[in-house]
Amino acid sequence: MSILLDKINSPEDFRSFDAAQLRELCEEVRSYMVECCASNPGHLASSLGAVELTVGVHKVFNTPVDKFVFDVGHQAYAHKILTGRREAFRTKRMAGGISGFPSIAESPYDAFGVGHSSTSISAALGMAEAIRMKGEDGRVIALIGDGALTGGLAFEGMNNAGDSESDLLIILNDNNHSIDDNIGALHKHLLRLTTHPAYNRIKNKVWDSLGDKRTRRAMQRGVRSVKSWMVRNSGGDLFESLGFRYFGPIDGNDIGQVVETLEKLRDMRGPRVLHCMTVKGKGYAPAEADPTVWHAPGKFDPETGERIPGPRDADRYQDVFGEVLCELAEADDRVVGITPAMASGCGMSMLAKRKPSRFFDVGIEEEHAVTFSAGLAASGMIPFCNIYSAFSQRAYDQIIHDVALQGLPVVLCFDRGGLVGEDGATHHGAFDMAAYRSIPGTVIAAPRNELELKSMMHTAAACEHGPFIIRYPRGCGEGVEWRAVKPARIEPGVSECLREGTGIAVLAIGPCANRAAEAADAFKEEYGWSPAVYDVRYLKPIDEGMLEAVVGFDQIVTVEDGCVKGGLFGAVAEYMTEHGHKVAVAPLGMPDRFIGHDRQAAQRAACGIDMEGILAKVKFLAEKNEKVLEK
Repeated sequence: MSILLDKINSPEDFRSFDAAQLRELCEEVRSYMVECCASNPGHLASSLGAVELTVGVHKVFNTPVDKFVFDVGHQAYAHKILTGRREAFRTKRMAGGISGFPSIAESPYDAFGVGHSSTSISAALGMAEAIRMKGEDGRVIALIGDGALTGGLAFEGMNNAGDSESDLLIILNDNNHSIDDNIGALHKHLLRLTTHPAYNRIKNKVWDSLGDKRTRRAMQRGVRSVKSWMVRNSGGDLFESLGFRYFGPIDGNDIGQVVETLEKLRDMRGPRVLHCMTVKGKGYAPAEADPTVWHAPGKFDPETGERIPGPRDADRYQDVFGEVLCELAEADDRVVGITPAMASGCGMSMLAKRKPSRFFDVGIEEEHAVTFSAGLAASGMIPFCNIYSAFSQRAYDQIIHDVALQGLPVVLCFDRGGLVGEDGATHHGAFDMAAYRSIPGTVIAAPRNELELKSMMHTAAACEHGPFIIRYPRGCGEGVEWRAVKPARIEPGVSECLREGTGIAVLAIGPCANRAAEAADAFKEEYGWSPAVYDVRYLKPIDEGMLEAVVGFDQIVTVEDGCVKGGLFGAVAEYMTEHGHKVAVAPLGMPDRFIGHDRQAAQRAACGIDMEGILAKVKFLAEKNEKVLEK
């Protein structure tokens, strides 16, 4: 039973709480979070660790007038629960329910929509500058984790913010246990000194009296030289050198210390950083013991912590990738793996265990991951760089300039291609095929099952030019045998006919080809004849022989788990137009809008790319066109 939480409908309801009440509220929030996530999964461990920071910010600051900006959003569950969405939290990530991430459209307390990492500082700086220029009241707080701080965008934002006069507070949520020893008497003394109101009143008066920025910077350098030896071990040198005033570290899971410190920092001016040490998974023993697994644990028993496995009829694509990569690495010493902090999610943790010297986790740095891979390729290695499709968008320039322009043989494996389910619009791999199809010299492959993924990885490893992109979906494969089957070279630009037919030709890519074949079989049972079905396999180079073969059909249908504008539909329609062919092309895929959170199966059905949707499209076209029915 939640004695306090049940009465909380906004932060205003707990701003008068004393320390004991705040501690109780934090525990109730954690219990409620665990209860809800046990049956309706989400990102748990990160949010458990950030409860006190969230409660502290909302108590001390006047949100939503004061802007509270999250990074990624994995740690925002307490925020949602405390800002009028307590009951709606049970519907998070469900169709018609609230998002799993902060969203401007959802609540005025969600100052900025997030989902990808390292954006908070840049966005918060923009808000702080807007408030300053408009002469409005309001403070801006950005909460960023130590993981997200590895992203280049975070450093770009800090570089700009530190050279500004914006009243911006960055809270660094640091759950890296390697610096626990740095919390001690010296830091507590330093914190008491640097947050004391009298100290800061004097410092602000001196700062204001100096006038121009050049003189202020000179004074700051002098203060830094005296202070740096005290804060060096805490990591403060980095922030101080960028122009921030650094405070901490403090215990970010001690609500009393959090509130006391935030109250002292609230009215300070200029860019400043509060370094907070927290425990990922705090307050729930299984999550504290294994925060990686409990980042997104799926369903579980809240009493015992026993995870409840979902149905799995086949191997996951990420596991196929991981095992095949290890096979390739065993056979060739030049094969290496690179991931921007997604080793377990993409399956590359297998290579990390078997071949640690040839595994590189570069942190949340997609741009660096690609150019680093290009450097490896330029020196004779065979890099497999695995990035979630949605995150690969950040490295678009590097893929063009550093890989494609130089023709370097980098294998880019895009996990989570297509619709991803409950994470929603921020995580769908919607745009990869359309985005990269325009890059000269690029190969884009999409396997329809586990065996094709294995074969395409072997094909890519032997390719002497790049980039070679392989994109595949989140979740399980088709259940085909792949471990005991020797991989075959799948020549780029060669498709496969899965069903001979007449009248209508269905051109599908990736696992959509399986659903198209099923739809053709169902259509034949009802009508006595079958449309043709082709597994395109390679979006680029596309099989022009196959395209010429389907010119004689009355209607072409393209099916893809990606945006139809610019993807397979774009490629086929462009070819027909360029070559003067009059055959009509009808698309099935993701429409020209962002798709919300729901189950993958429901999202695919909504886009018409499941078996029933493809069958309905073929029926509609057949019944609309008398010539087709006569076939």
